[in-house]
Amino acid sequence: MGQKVDPRGFRIGINKTWSSRWYNKKNYRVNLEKDSLIRAYVLENFKHAAISSVDIERSVAKLRMIIRTNRPGVIIGRGGKGLEELRQALERKFLFKEKLQVQIDIIEVRSIEEDAQLLANDAAFQIEKRIAFRRIMKMMLDKVMQNRNVFGVKIQLSGRLGGAEMSRVEWLSKGNIPLHTLRANIDYAKATARTTYGAIGVKIWLNKKEQLEQDQERRRQRPGQRRERQPEQARR
Repeated sequence: MGQKVDPRGFRIGINKTWSSRWYNKKNYRVNLEKDSLIRAYVLENFKHAAISSVDIERSVAKLRMIIRTNRPGVIIGRGGKGLEELRQALERKFLFKEKLQVQIDIIEVRSIEEDAQLLANDAAFQIEKRIAFRRIMKMMLDKVMQNRNVFGVKIQLSGRLGGAEMSRVEWLSKGNIPLHTLRANIDYAKATARTTYGAIGVKIWLNKKEQLEQDQERRRQRPGQRRERQPEQARR
């Protein structure tokens, strides 16, 4: 029987990359543990910032953290105060021995429907608010498929759904999700909803348009772009 592997790890080196990008042969384990602690700290302290991912890049004297979020203002704060406080907290709690310069870059995720992690977090939040799980799944499917950059979506919920005595798994899908096509831009995420009758697992698969296709489409739709004139044919 076939098993489903994480689509992100399956496509690393093709159209996905690592969330920690650096190499250190001597302190590999220590740095990897610190990266995990830094991510947990950021996600814990900015629960309402709708954070999609936290990527970390290291060099000899610098640590660069890239935060993708739907609400950049929550992290940046008024006049950049929140961003500066976060930078100082990271240097004080995790990097006081290494004395690395911390650079934090914020990337805004404009459309929630194109990000699997934000969709999974939103579904988990609605389940905790006791909204009917089938209604959540159907509404999310319809909303996501209205986005022209998404070709397919699958939502899976597992646990004591609706407070049932026995746990079960239910899922809905719409569109095309080619998990075995390596060049397909599959986004995958999971989240957990903590309810009074136990934990509910949420998994989201998104089949998105490839980045190259999106860039080409933006160029075609860019207003005021001059068209190249075709060379006139020589008169006989």
